[in-house]
Amino acid sequence: MAQGEDASAASPFRAHFRWQAGWCRALGSPFTAMLLDLMADRLDSASPLGQRLEHWPGNMNDDALSLRVTGALHGRVRGADAPELAALYPPADPNPETLWPVLERELAQPGLLRWLESPPQTNEVARSAVLMCGFLTIAAETGLPLALLELGCSAGLNLIPDRYNYRLGNVSAGDTDSLLLLAPEWMGGDPPVAQVEIESRIGVDLNPPDISDWMGRSRMLAYVWPDQLQRLERMALAMTIFSEEPAEIVAGNAADFCEERATPRKGVVTTVFHSIALQYFSAADQQRIAGHLQRMGEVATDEAPLAWLRFEQEHPGAGEPPTLRLTLWPGGEDRLLAIGHPHGGIISWL
Repeated sequence: MAQGEDASAASPFRAHFRWQAGWCRALGSPFTAMLLDLMADRLDSASPLGQRLEHWPGNMNDDALSLRVTGALHGRVRGADAPELAALYPPADPNPETLWPVLERELAQPGLLRWLESPPQTNEVARSAVLMCGFLTIAAETGLPLALLELGCSAGLNLIPDRYNYRLGNVSAGDTDSLLLLAPEWMGGDPPVAQVEIESRIGVDLNPPDISDWMGRSRMLAYVWPDQLQRLERMALAMTIFSEEPAEIVAGNAADFCEERATPRKGVVTTVFHSIALQYFSAADQQRIAGHLQRMGEVATDEAPLAWLRFEQEHPGAGEPPTLRLTLWPGGEDRLLAIGHPHGGIISWL
């Protein structure tokens, strides 16, 4: 469908792009929303990119197809490969008619298509503020150090929560000398006051990004929406902190990893956690993870407890905010601790 054709005959990719544009507006990225709306309305289906999108073989929402394209554009802008488009990116504030001719030329670049081969990797570090509330609760209730096991860890930036500084309501936590302060908008009472000691940490991801070099860091930053400068600054700082002492990350299946490693052991709280990751696991893997943790919970003791902390959308795509839930064994009560913004910028402590 070229510009000017009847938008009511929209193809699936156009509907998907408009759906994602709505989410971008709701989450505070009007520039990304404008890019997506322009592509939904005007991208020529006969172009190489249009053909790839029209004949996409998977589920476009699950594959985050539209964000692969916006990540490609931002990556080329950040890499100085698209100077005309860069001049119109934030902090510039172009109107759609000014932006489209330049955008259309950039969408014809063959290099853009390579970005469609892999899903976005955002690793939103502000979610560590939400997760830290759970870690404080676990530490306060057990009095033990935590052995962290993260499922779907991306580059591992949320595997080092103790290396960030936090202001959570009236509670300070983490490393007060850290380069990165996470101070989300806070509602409700205060979380527990405790010392979170990390005994060990390891994460798993199907395709963990390598941020040990410039190319890997640049690609990660490309998936952050370009008009959200605070998110870009947070991620850059977190990658700097991570590079000083990287956490261990393995490539693999989350359910396999959980079954192999999530076993209670004396003197630590074995803590399995994940944030906005569960929806990307298969239903079978979700069941395996829950089943394994339930079985291990039955053998957990006060000296060897097990925790399952998750910050997830209970009904992905339904518009509901993600919740922070904790199950701590022995006992095994599933508790709702907080409701938060998907990017971690707002926490309602319950």
